Amino acid sequence: MLSFENTLEFAQKMDNKDPLRTFRNEFIFPDFHKETIRYFTGNSLGLQPKKTSKYINEELNDWGKYGVEGHFMAKRPWFSYHENLTKYTAEVVGANESEVVVTHSLTTNLHLLMVSFYQPEGKRTKILCEEKAFPSDQYALESQIKYHKLPKEHLVEIGPRKGEHLIREKDLLEKIKELGEELALIMIGGVNYYTGQLFDMDKITNAGHAVGAIVGFDLAHAAGNINLKLHDWGVDFAAWCGYKYLNSSPGGVSGIFVHERHENKPELNRFAGWWGHDKESRFLMEPGFKPLKGAEGWQLSNAPVLGMAVHLASLEVFHQAGMENIGKKRDLLTAYLEFIILDISNRNKDKCEFEIITPKDKTKRGAQLSVLSHGKGKELFDKITENGVIADWREPNVIRVAPAPLYNSFEDCWFFGQILENALD
Repeated sequence: MLSFENTLEFAQKMDNKDPLRTFRNEFIFPDFHKETIRYFTGNSLGLQPKKTSKYINEELNDWGKYGVEGHFMAKRPWFSYHENLTKYTAEVVGANESEVVVTHSLTTNLHLLMVSFYQPEGKRTKILCEEKAFPSDQYALESQIKYHKLPKEHLVEIGPRKGEHLIREKDLLEKIKELGEELALIMIGGVNYYTGQLFDMDKITNAGHAVGAIVGFDLAHAAGNINLKLHDWGVDFAAWCGYKYLNSSPGGVSGIFVHERHENKPELNRFAGWWGHDKESRFLMEPGFKPLKGAEGWQLSNAPVLGMAVHLASLEVFHQAGMENIGKKRDLLTAYLEFIILDISNRNKDKCEFEIITPKDKTKRGAQLSVLSHGKGKELFDKITENGVIADWREPNVIRVAPAPLYNSFEDCWFFGQILENALD
């Protein structure tokens, strides 16, 4: 087992051995600060790939040159632009190409998928989600319950036990079994945004299917972060945003996964739009929606080409690096940052004690560490921000830090520790 050291020399040695070290040069680092910025918020908004402006300008130039004919004459024709993203997206989430499409925004996609896959009937009416889900998920689920004119109690939450931060897997699986034939849908964040806890999506899917429920996931904090195998796990549906670990611009485009067993079911309820209609007859403008086979059938409107150009620039980097390599570095980099934080905590207990509430087991987390600071409040976070750390604060006293493998370095982690320790004074 590798023995870590809290020294700059050790961090630089690790960076020199890192097979992904050159990918850091593919991104633009913010320079607005008087100090060198150490960026640890890829779990909120990823850095801009350097190719982004080139790809956007290509589309702007084609728009200027061709006007509407750019749909067919552009370098990457707009009519089929989303198809440029399909292969790389399937690689990122572990899916067949027919099972994924990039379109719309995250919560829009979750609603569109739940229109199809949340069909309460008879006893089977309840939705199970995690307590303290991201608010947008919470609102979406509450509104789905309300849309079907069901009491709010039909949204069931599973949370940590009293005095604990994490949801026990045993409790989650037992709740699924307990709800049984009343459970219509499980809709959980694959990685909890607050604690960074990674749920066992394979086990959850199997447990949900065993009681006859549909299983879907919000993968906003998982896509581009976790080594996903959505097809193999048998997940019914999933959606994710492109702007966190996938580095695809503020509010950027979102991905959809629909398992192949649902890919040719025109009878499924949908809120339909013409870009999801059979492409061979789309321009005949005839009544009667005929969905495309696979995830493409959940599209509504024309591709948002500029947003997709940004997404393409990032996905190409993921393809070149490979999710397996990204995952290996993620585990090593996150473990090193954890070591640094705990080393500082052990040496400064008289000033502040840090508790990492994210699971220690690397199979139960991704790149995020949620650090509970006992003895210091937001003034500590403000101090590290003043000294160049871009991280994230969550009430009451949690600092979220996410070392993204494509652009963060071991040296970044070491400097984070130095800045954090100095801020204690």
